[in-house]
Amino acid sequence: MTAVQDEKSTGYVRQGKQAYLDTLRTLSEASVEVHFDPFKDIDWDSPELEVRPNDERWILNDADEIGAHPWYKALPEERRIEIGMYRWAQVAKVGLQFEQLLIGGVMNHLVWSKNNNPEFRYATHEVTEETHHTQMFQEFVNRVNPDVAGAPTRFKVLVPFMAAAGAFFPEAFFTGILAGEEPIDHLQKGAMRAGGSHPAANRIMQIHIAEEARHIGFAHQYLEQHVPELGRFKKALLALIFPLIMRQLCDVIMVPSKQARDDMGIPDEVAREIWWDSAESQKLLRDLFGDVRLLADNLGIRRGPAKLLWKLCGIDGRASRFRAEPRAASY
Repeated sequence: MTAVQDEKSTGYVRQGKQAYLDTLRTLSEASVEVHFDPFKDIDWDSPELEVRPNDERWILNDADEIGAHPWYKALPEERRIEIGMYRWAQVAKVGLQFEQLLIGGVMNHLVWSKNNNPEFRYATHEVTEETHHTQMFQEFVNRVNPDVAGAPTRFKVLVPFMAAAGAFFPEAFFTGILAGEEPIDHLQKGAMRAGGSHPAANRIMQIHIAEEARHIGFAHQYLEQHVPELGRFKKALLALIFPLIMRQLCDVIMVPSKQARDDMGIPDEVAREIWWDSAESQKLLRDLFGDVRLLADNLGIRRGPAKLLWKLCGIDGRASRFRAEPRAASY
């Protein structure tokens, strides 16, 4: 009996799902062939990755919302370096806390998984990679700025409850995965395209971007396969909470907490301009969600009352024509 025939016998393969199975197999094989260990593939103690407090490479470039603001540009070099180091460590800390949510939710989801479920293997590959990411990010934080604030308290309090959705409403949970992964992927790719930062930050971004592409792809594929299977009530509920999840978790990733803003000395009026009062920042917010608008449209959940919520959350707009469409072509 072939693997596919065995999967058919368990009810996991139905008409039209063969491509999904092929994708799962490809993702799993890629995770075996290309993966990273933060303590084997990063030479933390090399001279190249040495962290020095007076290193101008920590200065934020225009790809970063803080770095692009006139307030930051007018600061003395020493302060710009200090804020840059805090910013990168803060992004890493929030990223690893989000990865912890992902790991917990996927494990809650998989505890109900039946034998021969082809999703099990790839999902556990992903959890392994995310565990390595938490180690990598924490080591980076420890070396760059161990005093960063991390995610807001409300997020940390809610993590166990959000992770529980992996068991009882996995479609909402995987929506949450995209809500966190898409913005941080956008932030890191933008930084690298603009020339990067300190070599230590560049190295962890290279690793994270490479593996996160698989994780984002799986979340898209999972929702495309399973949302159409939902009953009418649950699908209607998902349509309503989809934009709310996107906006709330995007803010956790993109907007430094009040404590972090105070630590960096960002005035409140500057913070409001950067997140999300100015026309430029509002466009950035919309740009983050072109791919998920495409997904929502394909799933038929961005219409009616749900469409109004997208607008109220400030994340409505034209959907991408294809995944990873360049931002400049989106509007």
